[in-house]
Amino acid sequence: MITKSKLKLIKSLSRKKTREEHQLFIVEGYKSIRELVNSGLIVEDILITAGNNHLDALEPTVISEKDMNSISNLKTPPGYLAVFKMNKKLELPQVGKIIALDDIKDPGNLGTIIRLADWFGISDIVCSKETVDVYNSKCVQASMASLARVQVHYTDLHDYLKQSLLPIYPTAMNGENIYTSTLPEEGIIVMGNESAGVSDAILKIGNSISIPQYGKVQETESLNVAMATSLILGEWLRTTGM
Repeated sequence: MITKSKLKLIKSLSRKKTREEHQLFIVEGYKSIRELVNSGLIVEDILITAGNNHLDALEPTVISEKDMNSISNLKTPPGYLAVFKMNKKLELPQVGKIIALDDIKDPGNLGTIIRLADWFGISDIVCSKETVDVYNSKCVQASMASLARVQVHYTDLHDYLKQSLLPIYPTAMNGENIYTSTLPEEGIIVMGNESAGVSDAILKIGNSISIPQYGKVQETESLNVAMATSLILGEWLRTTGM
């Protein structure tokens, strides 16, 4: 049986301040919960509604649909909700292939970029402090449990990049064609805000790269940031390997 105070706490985890205070976050859906448990993240509570028994080995607590609806962040709750402890915060990465995110606002974009990093074997994403919270419920859903395998850091991105010894490649519409560029095995690629792109201050730090537009009618303003990230990572890994 679950207490009213526990339900109240879980409901409050929709707020960033409460998540940070308790170092807890919510995951919904059978597949995501199972993958995060299998990835080694520590689970505090697993709640299910009657009939959803696929996680019986983890001894979930059965709650009413009314209670599940009250704590779920989804319009149609899947009937599986878990509370996990956040990843331990590690030191900022200084080597390897790194993605940096400058003021990404859409949690779906961040979640998708985390999945892409996981797919391409990128261990670290360094975000500006203005970037959306990685434990936002929409970001968690979009990441599909990849956040267990990718470290997401938050810092003053401009200072981090200025102090880095790695080559830095901000993305920009007028940057050098990525398909004719020679990217190094280690470096930092910076993806920018959905509408404003990479900030001018960060553009001045490195050598800008871009994805060329081949369409005959040049009217598309830009690619979605997650889509652009997939193309750039694919080319980076193709030319340099893991």
